[in-house]
Amino acid sequence: MNYFRTGILLAAMTALFMGCGWLLGGTGGMFIALAIAAGMNLFAWWKSDRIVLRMYRAREVGPDHSLHGVVAQLARNAGLPMPKVHIIENDQPNAFATGRNPENASVAATTGLLRNLTAVEVSGVMAHELAHVRNRDTLTMTITATIAGAIGMLANFALFFGGRRNSPLGIVGALLVMFLAPLAAALVTMAISR
Repeated sequence: MNYFRTGILLAAMTALFMGCGWLLGGTGGMFIALAIAAGMNLFAWWKSDRIVLRMYRAREVGPDHSLHGVVAQLARNAGLPMPKVHIIENDQPNAFATGRNPENASVAATTGLLRNLTAVEVSGVMAHELAHVRNRDTLTMTITATIAGAIGMLANFALFFGGRRNSPLGIVGALLVMFLAPLAAALVTMAISR
């Protein structure tokens, strides 16, 4: 995905978030939503990889682990810096990549994936994850998910605090945010996803 298209789609998510803020609180709500979106994007930029790895209780492995060797070889072949390699104790086969750029990337695989797949299949899965790193999909999806989550939060605010005096559309605006904003956020998220 090219950077221009990604920038446009992320700007659309921010505009959607600001529009929700306007529907709920007028001009003041729009500027508050912009400040929240900027803060959340900065936070997602710097901390999202550590948060997701901590959430899954991932433990970093070194060169003595077979997965580290597989990822090192794939990273060399792809001309990428070596990402940190993590293992997650979970029987469900899964793997993911995270990080704001190739220099700060991490890849993780579950013990279920390592146990149930052959070495060639594990290499294929990790190559797929490194492709996400190379294309910076991890950063784009993290920021998009952060804004989509914030839009969901605004929808909850609309449920409890909607229809106030300073809302341009009153209760109608609150209902629009509650029902349409999460749907619009999901559509933009799907548009960004490769």
